[in-house]
Amino acid sequence: MPERNAPALPPSGQLVRFLWMLVSLVLALMTVFPLVWMLVVAFKPPAEVFLPDLVPQRPTIGNFLYVLTEIPFLRYLLNSFLVSAIVTLVALFFHSMAGYALARLHFPGRDAIFLAMFSTFLVSLPVIIVPLFILVRAMGMLNSYAGLIVPSIFNAFGIFLLRQYYLSLPRELEEAALIDGAGRWRIYWSIVLPLSRPILAALAILFFLANWNAFLWPLTVASDSSLWVVQVAIANFRSQYAGAWNYVMAASTIVALPMLILFAVFQRQITESIKTSGLK
Repeated sequence: MPERNAPALPPSGQLVRFLWMLVSLVLALMTVFPLVWMLVVAFKPPAEVFLPDLVPQRPTIGNFLYVLTEIPFLRYLLNSFLVSAIVTLVALFFHSMAGYALARLHFPGRDAIFLAMFSTFLVSLPVIIVPLFILVRAMGMLNSYAGLIVPSIFNAFGIFLLRQYYLSLPRELEEAALIDGAGRWRIYWSIVLPLSRPILAALAILFFLANWNAFLWPLTVASDSSLWVVQVAIANFRSQYAGAWNYVMAASTIVALPMLILFAVFQRQITESIKTSGLK
């Protein structure tokens, strides 16, 4: 039998479709072009930095060699990796427990606690940075890894997302474990955590990216250059080498490339976690 052709769109529908495609193309180019230009400038010699060429006439890797050898940039990368990894691991552990308690346990004030946590979505870091700095200073955590790590652990978004995920898990698994004599900790450790691998993987990526790109709080709490993270180092690097955009772009490329690869590899886990958490 001959295949039925799809009904042709009317001229007005084709025009609307073309306009949507054109808008999408423009937005895609606006998003990608800064990254492409950063990569292009990173391979340009100083004489070509301000030339509008998308392909360097004399490409060089000297900018990357300078950043990696002439300044302690590897130390800054290590600081960012340590802070991001520790915050991610500790936050996932405590957030999963908090999300499970808010989703399954019944105790006085549970809803009030959840609303109090959820309300922190309305408060941005610049609003609380001064009292947070005073608190960290009073605890003696300035210019230390503790000052970089501890205030960054709590994240209401992670607790909310995990709570929504745990609400979707079947209660029959936990009820069967309770009948077999398992306690709440055993249920959490042996049943809930293994079932949470997709959402925990997605949150791990989001937390790691957020802390890898953190700038304001590390700039506030750590004045010691040995504790600088990469974003603070690039900001100081840019002020120190004013006009040397080839070095700045080379450093930015080194910082951005691992995160772009990480996001490209694990983007499916991120989208799946959002779909399964009850968010629209």
